[in-house]
Amino acid sequence: MENLKIMEDRIIEIIKSKGPLTGSQLLNCIDEDPLIILRSCRLSKKLSVSIVGTRYLRLDRKIEGYARLSPSILREFLTYSVIGLAADNATTERKAEALQNHFKKISRYKSDLARNLVAVLAGRLGDDDYIKDHACFILAGDIVFNMAHDVPRPERSTRKMVQGSDMDIVVVVDNSFPENLIRRLDEEIYQEKGRLLQSPHMKEEIDYIVKGMDKVAEQMRFDTFKCMVACKIMHEGDFLYGSEEIFLLIKGMLRENGVIEKIKNMEEQARIFREKAEEYLVREDPAKIRKEGADFFYPSEESEEFE
Repeated sequence: MENLKIMEDRIIEIIKSKGPLTGSQLLNCIDEDPLIILRSCRLSKKLSVSIVGTRYLRLDRKIEGYARLSPSILREFLTYSVIGLAADNATTERKAEALQNHFKKISRYKSDLARNLVAVLAGRLGDDDYIKDHACFILAGDIVFNMAHDVPRPERSTRKMVQGSDMDIVVVVDNSFPENLIRRLDEEIYQEKGRLLQSPHMKEEIDYIVKGMDKVAEQMRFDTFKCMVACKIMHEGDFLYGSEEIFLLIKGMLRENGVIEKIKNMEEQARIFREKAEEYLVREDPAKIRKEGADFFYPSEESEEFE
């Protein structure tokens, strides 16, 4: 507890000097393990931690039952938390509100960018009306929760730095959609993905999948990890472009197959897991956490649907 008291005093002095800070900003001021800083902030009665945004379900193979919440505890602390003085909570809340508005602005920008991109791609295929009738573009990921951020990070395959949250796009085509047109659509999106990564002015990332309604029906079995991820993404996703009829059909299939109820049950499991994980991280010996409990702290990726 001695070390936590020393760390608490350091944090208080920094905030008195600089005002409320995000976890990442605080970490830039103190060269210390983020776990120790998080514990000091959470356990202190002189500090307040204001968390912005929404916690939502994320599936992780490393977790029993697969269900955890996103953002991870570390990402939430670094990016979505504001640390201030408990005696001046109003100032902390103003900073938190400004931070939340920042994420909303980024989310709108990325959503609009994704919509414009797919509209252009549909036009390149030569029959925009056909695409609108027979293909549905669904936007998923943290954008739909107004949680998109602009923290630079390496793209998964190329390791090139990109501007924060990616744009997860699920494209579902009906059973009449020609195979050659599916290949062209996939190729166009792939080429656009490359252009966005290469552009020094954009540095945005698209993750995407193109699939047919037969594949969607198969995934409704919800009997493998990959099917669970796919269904969760379709459940959360927002309509982006194309056929609203296909979009509503997919939402109906999720409901009729009992998938939405299963996802709700997993969300409850994830909330319980998060409560236990947070208690573990602030009470357990840090050395033991680093050795055995890293999965409680660090983020996971739901990349399988887009591979």
